[in-house]
Amino acid sequence: MAKSYTDDELAHLKKVGETIRELRNHSSLSQEQLANNSGLDRTYIGSVERGERNISVLNLKKIAHALNVNTSDLLKNLE
Repeated sequence: MAKSYTDDELAHLKKVGETIRELRNHSSLSQEQLANNSGLDRTYIGSVERGERNISVLNLKKIAHALNVNTSDLLKNLE
């Protein structure tokens, strides 16, 4: 990934990705299953979990719905 984000911004992306990965694992879903349930590509889910993507609000909503959590639950660890 090109360095177009500050270190603080990258840290935020990684925290969101880690939260998604934890919730996915807690739900016993593979990346592929989460991708299918959310209507997103598996490689996209992987890059989000690694903090490589600046995920859109709508995709955050799709992932939250697929994990049966509120969108705000995906952002809890940012503060």
